[in-house]
Amino acid sequence: MARFRATLSVRSVAGQVFVLQLVIVLLLVVAAGVESVLQSRADTTDEARNRSIAVAQTYASSPGIVPALRSPDPTALLQPSAEEARIKSGVDFVVVLSTDGIRYTHPLPDRIGKKFVGTYEPALQGQVVTETVNGTIGRLVQAVVPVTDSDGTVVGAVSAGIRISKVSASADRQLPILLGAAAAALLLATGGSFLISRRLRRQTRGLGPTEMTRMYEHHDAVLHTIREGVLIVGAGDRLLLANDEARRLLDLPVQAEGRPVADLGLDRPVAEVLAPGREVTDEVVTAGDRLLAVNVRPTDRDGGPPGYVATFRDTTELRVLTGKAEQARRRLQLLYDASGRIGTTLDVRRTCEELAEALVPALADYAAVDLLDEVLRGDDPGPEPVTTMRRTALTGITTEPMLLHTGEPVPIVPGTPRAQSLAERRSVVEPDLAYAIDLWAADHPEAAAKAREQGLHSLIAVPLSVGGAVLGIATFWRSARPDSFDQEDLSLAEELVARAAVCIENARRYTREHAMAVTLQHSLLPGGLPEQTALDVAFRYLPAQAGVGGDWFDVIPLPGARVALVVGDVVGHGLHAAATMGRLRTAVHNFSALDLPPDELLGHLDDLVNRIDQDRSTVEGEVPITGATCLYAIYDPVSRMCTMARAGHLLPALVHPDGTVEFPELPAGPPLGLVGLPFETAEIPVPEGSRLVLYTDGLVESRRRDIDEGLEMLRSALARSDRSPQQTCADVLAALLPATPTDDIALLVARTLAVPAERVVSWDVPSDPAAVAGIRAAVTRQLEQWGLDEQTFTAELILSELITNSIRYAAGPIRVRLLLDRALICEVSDGSSTSPHLRYAADTDEGGRGLFLVAQLAERWGTRYTATGKVIWAELNAGSAAVRPLP
Repeated sequence: MARFRATLSVRSVAGQVFVLQLVIVLLLVVAAGVESVLQSRADTTDEARNRSIAVAQTYASSPGIVPALRSPDPTALLQPSAEEARIKSGVDFVVVLSTDGIRYTHPLPDRIGKKFVGTYEPALQGQVVTETVNGTIGRLVQAVVPVTDSDGTVVGAVSAGIRISKVSASADRQLPILLGAAAAALLLATGGSFLISRRLRRQTRGLGPTEMTRMYEHHDAVLHTIREGVLIVGAGDRLLLANDEARRLLDLPVQAEGRPVADLGLDRPVAEVLAPGREVTDEVVTAGDRLLAVNVRPTDRDGGPPGYVATFRDTTELRVLTGKAEQARRRLQLLYDASGRIGTTLDVRRTCEELAEALVPALADYAAVDLLDEVLRGDDPGPEPVTTMRRTALTGITTEPMLLHTGEPVPIVPGTPRAQSLAERRSVVEPDLAYAIDLWAADHPEAAAKAREQGLHSLIAVPLSVGGAVLGIATFWRSARPDSFDQEDLSLAEELVARAAVCIENARRYTREHAMAVTLQHSLLPGGLPEQTALDVAFRYLPAQAGVGGDWFDVIPLPGARVALVVGDVVGHGLHAAATMGRLRTAVHNFSALDLPPDELLGHLDDLVNRIDQDRSTVEGEVPITGATCLYAIYDPVSRMCTMARAGHLLPALVHPDGTVEFPELPAGPPLGLVGLPFETAEIPVPEGSRLVLYTDGLVESRRRDIDEGLEMLRSALARSDRSPQQTCADVLAALLPATPTDDIALLVARTLAVPAERVVSWDVPSDPAAVAGIRAAVTRQLEQWGLDEQTFTAELILSELITNSIRYAAGPIRVRLLLDRALICEVSDGSSTSPHLRYAADTDEGGRGLFLVAQLAERWGTRYTATGKVIWAELNAGSAAVRPLP
């Protein structure tokens, strides 16, 4: 017992701990009791208020209360139900009020009919009123709610109240628990103090002065051998202790202990950190040529002695290594980011711009890329020494660089770092540009002056070379940064320039191949439109961005003033598609010379494509033609009829003179190459002034819209009258052209014209040789009327020969037609499908010279077949009569 009392003595550590714990427990008990009482009161008031509101609102909303309030005797109807509601809900009263505040019900009958005590006026405005009052039955909470009828009119009020004492029993139940917890805490504090005392005595039992001295020596040895400076400063800002590392780092005097810190001669940054009252964590300061990480903590916390402890750690080498590591990390990140930004396109100029933009301002203040003109054109760089290049890309930290601008020729000045880099084909880093700018000033004095003004002081020049061939040179300058380029900067620049050189070489080869393909394609497409008077034609051809393709179009004059319109498409891109397109276009021209109907022409073209595929199948690596389509149309300005056939191609559009648009229904023939499937022809009347629109699928179909949507957009773009073919082409492309076309686009717009009736005349010829004389006389009169007297003899001779051959060798009916267009056209038609054969008669032959004379006298002649026979035609030069108005 005596030991226990000694343990709990206030002079012992355990006793002091026990007293502290006792005070804390008592404070906690008092605080918990006060909080419990206050919380209980608040909860009690809230509970009473909520219950009063609930009972009052429930009773105010009960059925029959509104009719009862409007009855002659509300008390008789409401008093029983109000008392029943009060008893069941447990409140102390339920009172029904009139709009004047007169009670209709009350638990005490003598209170009925008297004025309500409390605030009820807001309830008459539709609000809920709660208040705490001291009533005759004690302190209570009452609520007043409005009673409204169906239209929202307040007809009365209901008040319900409850004594606070009814809901305050919870606080009484909590006090025993609180007191029990306090008693348990005191027991635990007593036991804990006893255990602490025993542990302290056990830890120090048998420890004498020798052992205590040895322990101090160990601590002192550790303090003076660690690689971290320690200062202990006491009251009055005087130094109590400084270990050896602190003396070395801070260069402290020999007798430093006991002196004020301000008298130790510390560097200003260190003295500022050690100012009284400061608390510092890992703040880096300079001390001479060292960087010290300082931590300062006060010692007067928790009742300790006044003062503070400061530690110092030398981070000079670590900071250097960290800076190098961070710089290396930034360079790797720059290399990674720039590698992903360079070479995103197959455009030489854009690749150079990406290289310059990737290194400004990350590495340099200005960057320029200069290329040989041959590289920009797509040609191979020559072996000649480089004297001039073309500035292809330029970027800098200012919007107006002082260097030569993009597109200007840049001379390679001998003796400069750039000239040295190109001559030796190696990278050059120049930390001082003063002499180079002096050399440069001889050719570009203004630019050199601006360079000096902006402070260009360091340069890196890296040649752009692939496989030993120099494509150009990349140059980087610094002006705003004071530090010059170093070898690490040069290594980074070389890495990125080498990547850019490969991308530029790929883009150069692509440019060369693309230029070759475009040249081939342009040579295969029509260079212009032929002369003819049947159609007013305009066209547009737009190659895809990915390269040339196989779309083509053509306008081919035919005999009889007719004109053929052709649009075709070979699926794919590149040289193969362009060459295939050229072969098909040539074939269409050759078949058109035979004056074949559209369905027969497509049949021959289909057979040709199949033969081409068979030939290609025997050559390793050759790709067959797939997806070739064609639309062939012949317009006759005399009959104003258009005959069309298509091989897997889109329907043409026909814009009538009033602006209405239709897509004529043509038989859908198969794509070219499927031999054996027939093609069908449709004949469509076309009014004069209409517009025929032929196009390829690249115009109406893209990745962002399907073909049906594209056709509707085309219909909307064409639905206007009084537009020329040129304007129609412009409007259609403005409405439908994608931002980045992925396929070729061919568009052909032809406005139909008609041959005037006075320029066409025809006669039926009986199958009698004697009728030839009458036809010659009629022809003579017609030519005189047209002003073609000089052609009378030739026309009579040609028609006589053709009519005689038809009467002799062909079947009727025989018909003669004269047509005055760009030429005088003489036609003889009959019912025979046998074509006349031109032969050369010998000197002893009596006949066989008729067609020979026709061929010699006519500009052109030929035969075309119709559904009922054939037409033999010949064209004569009409001179100025073809263009001047007829009398």
